[in-house]
Amino acid sequence: MPKVHVLDVVFQGQEEAIAAYLIETSAGPVLIEAGPESTFPALEQAILDKGFQLAAIQHVFLTHIHFDHAGAAWKFAEHGAKIYVHPAGLPHLNAPEKLWSSAKQIYGEQMEALWGDMQPIPLEQLVAADDQDVFEIGDLSLKVIYTPGHAVHHNAYKMGDDIFTGDVGGVKIENGPVVPPCPPPDINIALWKASIAKLRAEQPKGLYLTHFDYHTDPDTHFDALEKVLDEWAGFIKPFYEQQIPSEEIVPRFMAYIKQSYEAAGLSESLQKIYEYANPSWMSVNGLLRYWKLKEQGRI
Repeated sequence: MPKVHVLDVVFQGQEEAIAAYLIETSAGPVLIEAGPESTFPALEQAILDKGFQLAAIQHVFLTHIHFDHAGAAWKFAEHGAKIYVHPAGLPHLNAPEKLWSSAKQIYGEQMEALWGDMQPIPLEQLVAADDQDVFEIGDLSLKVIYTPGHAVHHNAYKMGDDIFTGDVGGVKIENGPVVPPCPPPDINIALWKASIAKLRAEQPKGLYLTHFDYHTDPDTHFDALEKVLDEWAGFIKPFYEQQIPSEEIVPRFMAYIKQSYEAAGLSESLQKIYEYANPSWMSVNGLLRYWKLKEQGRI
């Protein structure tokens, strides 16, 4: 089995928030996730520390196109790498202007500080990775598992008995709880649970989470993820039904999350890492939109 290295991209100076994974293969290193462009210097140094030059990485697999996973992919494309992504996400990497401008409406002046820059990737370097595709690179075999629910363009990748889950596998840092990242606009809990069932059916022995590191006991992990998905959606639903503005919900939801973290015994420092990896305020609008679409019968 090829060797896997966990690379911490040190997002906003914080360790253990966002990972990329370097896989050593007989045909050269392969990267899973690229992190945001703002953290590219840290990622480059981590790659160099493992004994590889950037130009040696000719294959980068993205679970989806959110900036914390795909923002720096174009930097590897500049060195000739092929970038693998779900077909629905592929056009946005070739022409990222709409994706970027949409996110800037959310992050405003913080956009560049958080995410850096995003440049187009030529179509000839983008590879559509669709459900059940298998990519063979040297002694590495990666199976694509289409896993919507967090994003409509989300893939997970299976290598042997392990799965690189992206965000559909949730967030779990150190021995903390499993929590679901629920940003707008694609949250669909039924699809997310179907994706979890799909991953369970693969009978993995371990999960490589982008947020963060390798975790064993996938069934217990997925049980916890499904439970918290329901709890978070249930917390938001009454606010949606009462048409309370999101800006009034955010502090209540953040207090609810903090209380749950404290109940789980998380230190202040670990709570901070969780917030970097999965800002709780983002889930408010994602879950409000979920309930709206559900009420309208669109999901």
